[in-house]
Amino acid sequence: MTPIENSTKISLHTEPLNARLERRDSSFFQRLKGAVEDVNTRQNVADDSLEKVIKGELGIHEGMMAIGRADTSLRLLVQVRGKVMDAYQEIMRMQI
Repeated sequence: MTPIENSTKISLHTEPLNARLERRDSSFFQRLKGAVEDVNTRQNVADDSLEKVIKGELGIHEGMMAIGRADTSLRLLVQVRGKVMDAYQEIMRMQI
């Protein structure tokens, strides 16, 4: 058996980092960042609403609605995160 001469290794990281960053589509990152900021804003609104309900400045119904919106948005973000992690793990299991 003769060895293979002049073989090149295939690597996923052959492209320089600067070139990969320039090629990257920023729209996905911006959408993800916007979603996280929206969840954070809803959580802050829910916290403020809870304080106003305790002080008697806001009705309990409105406070519960704000908490419900914050809870729903956080649960959705957690579900999306889970799906992204599952997809990433599936890609990492693929054989090249």
